[in-house]
Amino acid sequence: MPDLLGRAGYALYSVVVRSPEGEERRARLSRDAYLGVVAATNFKQRTRQMMAYYHADRLQYAVVGTPNRLEYDQGFFVKGGDGLADLKPIAHLYKSQVYQLAACLGIPKEIQSRPPTTDTYSLPQSQEEFYFSVPLATFDLCLLGKNSGVPAPDVAAVVGLLADQVVRVYDMIDSKRKATRYLHLAALLLEPVDEITRQA
Repeated sequence: MPDLLGRAGYALYSVVVRSPEGEERRARLSRDAYLGVVAATNFKQRTRQMMAYYHADRLQYAVVGTPNRLEYDQGFFVKGGDGLADLKPIAHLYKSQVYQLAACLGIPKEIQSRPPTTDTYSLPQSQEEFYFSVPLATFDLCLLGKNSGVPAPDVAAVVGLLADQVVRVYDMIDSKRKATRYLHLAALLLEPVDEITRQA
């Protein structure tokens, strides 16, 4: 995705390819190509999660998911894929808090310093490039500010952005929440099934 701090407008995905000689090309994806890529990458995430559930069932374990608050709030997960878990113990923690927790738990430095990635494509790519289009530490603070009702100019002074850039991030937060709302919903039922009916 393009950097949205430098300009207003719609975020349109591009595909990047690199030849064996190192030459890179970038092209904007058509709607059909974009949907095909999304379907394929979602399938990869779902396949991974089915392997986790296979082993959990075999060993009588629960599956623990690792979305943090930024990912969970903004819908950066695949329904039935990495969003599928029996327990999501860090979904309430901002990404910066996850790093603090990792340091407190003594997680090796090479793991702590590794940039978060979707681990989906062959070329290296960060979560910022793929989904957020804003540095994660900045997005974290903007999300905290929005969730706390802090005006954009006050957040801008803390994160080193202009007020209109923070407004742009606030708008993106609202847009992603709206677009990914379905990811948080349970399956629809044709008729309600309450606990009394289920126990009968």
